[in-house]
Amino acid sequence: MEILRVFNNNVVLAKDDDGGEVILTGRGLGFQAKPGQRVDASKIVRTFVPSDGRDPDHLAQMLSDIDPEIIRIVVDAMKQAGLGERETGSTTLVMALSDHIAGAVERQRRGIAVEYPLVGEISNLYPKEYEQGCALLQAINGRLPEPLPAGEETSLAMHLVNAGFATGDLTYTYTMTGVIQQMLDIIEHTYGLTLDRESVNVGRFITHLRYLFIRIHQNRQLADEPAPIINAIRDAYPEALRCAATIGRLLELRLDADVSEDEVAYLAMHVARVTADARRQ
Repeated sequence: MEILRVFNNNVVLAKDDDGGEVILTGRGLGFQAKPGQRVDASKIVRTFVPSDGRDPDHLAQMLSDIDPEIIRIVVDAMKQAGLGERETGSTTLVMALSDHIAGAVERQRRGIAVEYPLVGEISNLYPKEYEQGCALLQAINGRLPEPLPAGEETSLAMHLVNAGFATGDLTYTYTMTGVIQQMLDIIEHTYGLTLDRESVNVGRFITHLRYLFIRIHQNRQLADEPAPIINAIRDAYPEALRCAATIGRLLELRLDADVSEDEVAYLAMHVARVTADARRQ
């Protein structure tokens, strides 16, 4: 590979054999290197391929602020924690986790304690990612001279949830978490019952909501579903449809986006399912 730009001793922008731009990290990789030179492959720790329209220079600049050893620790820990190729191969996720761990290590060094919000909500709404966050923190701590404190698994879990949105900014994920809580509260208030947040049907409902958030985020809402199916849902669940309409208005206010009638109908079906389950309990 040929070096295109040197950002610091550890990060370079290079052109691969197919002519595409990649970001390479590794200790000493850019030391005394110049554009046009061949890359010393033995020093490469990690290869990042810019995706989702991300500017390679901007991404490389961000990576240049992270110790390459931290990146190595994070990637190895991800594998130990059982994360698959989709996660370990995600430039956005690896960079976000590495940046977070680098910051956490620095805060630890300076004696700065951080309390993360929504700990209960994260473990309840995203049990899979929370479990992965716990395993990831344990694997990372096994590679650090001074372990990071409990609580960091919550932020790691948030980054894993956020990976579905292909963005390094956790703002949307925090918003999504808060809105899901509000939606469950609306259902409980409307029906005068308490939902079992750990039940299978509530779990399915939350999964549906997460995919709905992704569709809204990507401007790909359901809008052309077969009319007989949508009409059948409306006829079968009138009370749930009214509740779903309220939820839809909440989504529109919080996300500043219109919610399609088809999405509201499918929300009604899930509302009917979780409330029927709660009544049986």
